[in-house]
Amino acid sequence: MKDTPLLSTTMDLQQADFVSKDLELKSTELVYDGFFKMQRLSLRHRLFEGGWSDEFKRELFCRGDAVAGILYDPALDRIGLIEQFRIGAHGQDHGPWCLEVVAGMMDKSGESPEEVMLRELEEEAGLDAISLTFICKYLSSPGGTDEMIHLFAISCDLSQAGGVHGLDSENEDIRLRVFEAEDVFAAMLNGRTNNAATLIGLQWLQANRERLRL
Repeated sequence: MKDTPLLSTTMDLQQADFVSKDLELKSTELVYDGFFKMQRLSLRHRLFEGGWSDEFKRELFCRGDAVAGILYDPALDRIGLIEQFRIGAHGQDHGPWCLEVVAGMMDKSGESPEEVMLRELEEEAGLDAISLTFICKYLSSPGGTDEMIHLFAISCDLSQAGGVHGLDSENEDIRLRVFEAEDVFAAMLNGRTNNAATLIGLQWLQANRERLRL
């Protein structure tokens, strides 16, 4: 093993030693094509100590880009969360009806993440945004899927918010619920908000909500 510095620099956080050209894709096979797609890739890549890996296979769950937004009423200091059935949580103690952020997939129509976010807000919560603040974008689980989440904080009026929303054409049955912010923060690490977009959005909101209330 070669000697490496124990402490990396700020540049190491921003720039990678290896990039796309350091991956050699041998073949791509579509192994499932339904509501989602699954590909099987044969590939090899460069190694940190030099040379190339052996050729190996990986399955990739193809989801593409999505948007997600945490709903916050700065006047009332309240948080809006939607509740809906999620098949992936069916074996969890708090599943399969999760409390989560408003979210949706981006298609190929040319809409910006902001435009998709505003459309999903109306469809899933029946609300209009007062303001939209970009938080970050991140890969939800890069070991197995290409999904990129564009995450926002959405300031909106939650004084009369609630009810059931969603599109019948997409079999959506979505209930909007409104909570006091402190109640959500107290329960967010051990309750039904146990999904990445919601937790990241809530933690960002907890750190930044005072400036949103100005």
